Amino acid sequence: MTDSTAQQPAEPGHTGAVAADPYDRMAWRDLYDRSAALRELAAELAARHAHTTDLLADAFLAAYLAAPRVREAAEMAPSRRFNREVVAELAASPGFAALRRETAGDPYAAALAVLAEAPALRLLLDRTEPAREAAARAAEARRSAGRPPRAVGETAQQAGATASGLGAGATSADGAAGPASAPAATAEQAAARAEAAARQALEAVAPGIRAAARTATAQAVRVTREEAALMRAWGVGQGELERMPYEQRARLAERLRTSRLARWAELIGRFRQMADGERARKVENATGELIGVTLGDDLSRVLPSELAHLGLPELRAVFAARYAAGELMLYDTRGDQTTGQGAVIACVDTSHSMYEEGPGGITREAWSKACALALLDQARHARRDFVGILFSAADKLQVFRFPAGRPAPVERVLEFAETFLGGGTSYQRPLSAAADLLAEEFDTDARARGDIVLITDDECGVTEQWTRDWLKAKHRLDFRLFGLAVGAPTATASGSVLEALCDNLRPIVDLTDVRAAADLFRLI
Repeated sequence: MTDSTAQQPAEPGHTGAVAADPYDRMAWRDLYDRSAALRELAAELAARHAHTTDLLADAFLAAYLAAPRVREAAEMAPSRRFNREVVAELAASPGFAALRRETAGDPYAAALAVLAEAPALRLLLDRTEPAREAAARAAEARRSAGRPPRAVGETAQQAGATASGLGAGATSADGAAGPASAPAATAEQAAARAEAAARQALEAVAPGIRAAARTATAQAVRVTREEAALMRAWGVGQGELERMPYEQRARLAERLRTSRLARWAELIGRFRQMADGERARKVENATGELIGVTLGDDLSRVLPSELAHLGLPELRAVFAARYAAGELMLYDTRGDQTTGQGAVIACVDTSHSMYEEGPGGITREAWSKACALALLDQARHARRDFVGILFSAADKLQVFRFPAGRPAPVERVLEFAETFLGGGTSYQRPLSAAADLLAEEFDTDARARGDIVLITDDECGVTEQWTRDWLKAKHRLDFRLFGLAVGAPTATASGSVLEALCDNLRPIVDLTDVRAAADLFRLI
């Protein structure tokens, strides 16, 4: 993992521009060993330029460490002072603080930043070859100056070999330097001249380094932010990412970037943010707007003045009597019905017409899948099971179950989002499958009041016998059916099948508007 030039005799000074302990450098070596992209980049640069693997390590550590410190130029080995200037300019770039908000403490994100910086660094290395050659000459001169006198050059070796006795050409018995030390002094002077030339060459390319560093940082910020936003849009939390092995995370990122629905990640993210906002608006143990005081026995809405009676022993019997008679003073509310307890089931139409694009180029499928993924979040926050049912024609159906008590694997979520069946549209089979799932839940766990959301862009008929069976199941299981007609105004017209079936039905006209489904997330 080191450049070939690093095998030469050691030169004084540090080879790493960023001060780091062995554990931090171990994080870099671990990422390097597991990332084919990093190894390929390092091999490409090392074939053309010296010490570039050290430069990549420094760029990684600058992004990864909690408080990176760039060493002073005087601390560096002459051959690595160019690297030090590049990293110093990266750290001084206007966007570096924003980059570190995405990468600090996250080795994968720091490696991603290095890969994003590569084009700018590659161009910089090509344009600064003379400066780095001057640094290499200075490094070699400094190594020569540090060798014993007889190793400095042929002249010194001959002088030491031919000297006999004390005299002008030998070393005195008390160790005083004679002419044999002259090559060392000459080598020191040559090293000083070479280092001065290297400093001048580095100063000459400093503006180019600064510009390249800013470009590299801006590119790294863009790439890391886009990937972080992509992960958030698909519901992959930071904690889950940090626990994920590097190879799995890299594969997931690639799949998300190349997914058929990847271009709609922003829409998915907006849906999830909207659903979060609607959840925040809910008031615990309240069913709607407070409008006054009434009488009853609902202890969740008892006025504080009534509860105060429990604190007085002589009034506890009065409280019990009024509770038994249903005459306690309660807060009176109106508005939203309380949410269900059973599963949340999203029936998503995937017939051919769902490919049709609306405003902004967003397809009906993308809107529907984004809404369904937000419903998955809604169910998990409420600790309710979620089921995604993809349907089209009567013979095409696929069911994805996400139990509340288990994690929702992101690969399974992606499979649900990416699956498209094609064909025509039939309501009966997906709704029957949803009712059967709620019946199974009711019979097994005694949970009722589930919620079914039917998202479709088409109108179709249902049989009379099916309708009777549906109404019986609905009465027994006490579930609700919400309908979203995406780009299909006729499906919500008076007398339509959807209007007859749904408890709550609304048309979706603007596919860029996620707020059209906002009240859905207050009710479910």
